[in-house]
Amino acid sequence: MAVIKATNKDIDLLARLIRAEAEGEGDQGMLLVGNTGVNRIRSNCLDFKNIRTMQQMVFQRPGGFEATIKGYFYQGARENEKRLARRVINGQRFHPARNSLWFFDPKGACPKTWYNQPHSGSFKAHCFYQPKQSDCPNVFNTF
Repeated sequence: MAVIKATNKDIDLLARLIRAEAEGEGDQGMLLVGNTGVNRIRSNCLDFKNIRTMQQMVFQRPGGFEATIKGYFYQGARENEKRLARRVINGQRFHPARNSLWFFDPKGACPKTWYNQPHSGSFKAHCFYQPKQSDCPNVFNTF
C-alpha cells in the first residue's frame, strides 16, 4: 500500500529523479534517493513544510534537487527506475536513508552533521542525514 499519494505521472517523475541523482550508484543508491524524496513528502517539517506532492518535492526551490537543472533528468523514465520508484512509494525503506531528508556527495569524508542534522550513514559517494525525531516525528512513523 502506498505511503504517499502517487499517480503514474508521479512514479515517472520520481523514477527520472532517482536515475538522474544516483544512477551511478546502482539500484540501491537509487532506492536511497527515493527514500529521501518520499520522506520529504511525508515529513511536513523543517525545510519541507507544506511539501505534499511529488511535483512540489522534486522541484522545490530552494532546497530541491540539483539534477532537475540538468538535461539528463528530462529524458524518459525507464522501467527499472519506475519499479524502484514504486517500491519506495509503497513504503520500502533502506538504511541509511530510512529516515533521511538530505543527502549529498561531499567529495571526501562525510561530516558528522550537515546543517545541524546528524549523519545517518553513507552509501558509495553519498552521505545521508536525518532530522532529530523530535523535530520531524512523521519521518519516523512506521506504516
